[in-house]
Amino acid sequence: MHFNFAGQAACINRLCITPKELHHRLGEFGHYCPVCLALHHHLGDCSEISVLIHAAEHRGQYYKMCGENHLKKFLSTPDQFVTPGCPNTLPEPHLLPRKLTEIQVKNRFPQQVEMKGFCPVTYLDGKQRYEALVRGKMEYAVEYRERIYIFETKQKQDKFLRTPETYWDQRLPSKVPPLCEPVALTSLPTLGYLEQGVAVAVIKAMTAVGCLKPKHPFLCIQRSALLYVAFYLKAFNHKSTDYTRQKYKKKLALFEENCALIPYLSSTMRGNYRPPSERPIDFEFKLNRFLALEDLPRANCVL
Repeated sequence: MHFNFAGQAACINRLCITPKELHHRLGEFGHYCPVCLALHHHLGDCSEISVLIHAAEHRGQYYKMCGENHLKKFLSTPDQFVTPGCPNTLPEPHLLPRKLTEIQVKNRFPQQVEMKGFCPVTYLDGKQRYEALVRGKMEYAVEYRERIYIFETKQKQDKFLRTPETYWDQRLPSKVPPLCEPVALTSLPTLGYLEQGVAVAVIKAMTAVGCLKPKHPFLCIQRSALLYVAFYLKAFNHKSTDYTRQKYKKKLALFEENCALIPYLSSTMRGNYRPPSERPIDFEFKLNRFLALEDLPRANCVL
């Protein structure tokens, strides 16, 4: 615990300061770290830090620091970091950068993002070479001087927020990488649509039917294979509901069990006649199940 004597600063952690009191007594730097501003001319935004572990009181006002090291510097010589001792002043509110969500960016339509969507931090740090033209992501957006910028990563976004003056005013070269817009599946020709839309699912189904080589009782090989593929596609369709997938997984399992009756009975019934007492326990059950399929092959294979 730090105690505030005349002209000295004190840490305010665990002093039960309410958000309302904090808001009214914030110093001239608001939620920005005064040490970052004084030593590095950086905008160290601490607004997303709700706890006051690295906050201090000086001359009746509160100041938030970005970390333990800067808190110690502030507590040792607070007058060096506040007005009039601070060598740098905080920009006017309309000149401060602020994060934007994807929805906020979309709501600004028809305003377009700057630099055609290329990340200004990646471009400048890459010495403004063509290879450093990397497109930003809408989830990492910042508004600065009424302009919108998007960044490659959160780290690049944070770097811009600290020193926006370094990156905001850049010109793109006359030649830039082409814009890669997503292509709608429905705009592709039939073969292209199938390749992009269902190829993976069909390959998995064909692989499964090829490995199993199913032959359903009283159905031809071709129809057995087609039904198996149909059940498989429905059972593993990730766009279907969980209920539907589970339903067809049960149908697929039942179909496989029916197909397994043929090799089981053919191997069990080889050789001379055996009395019921010498037959396998499940033989009668599986034989009756097999014979029942002769009258109801379609009922057991309904999609």
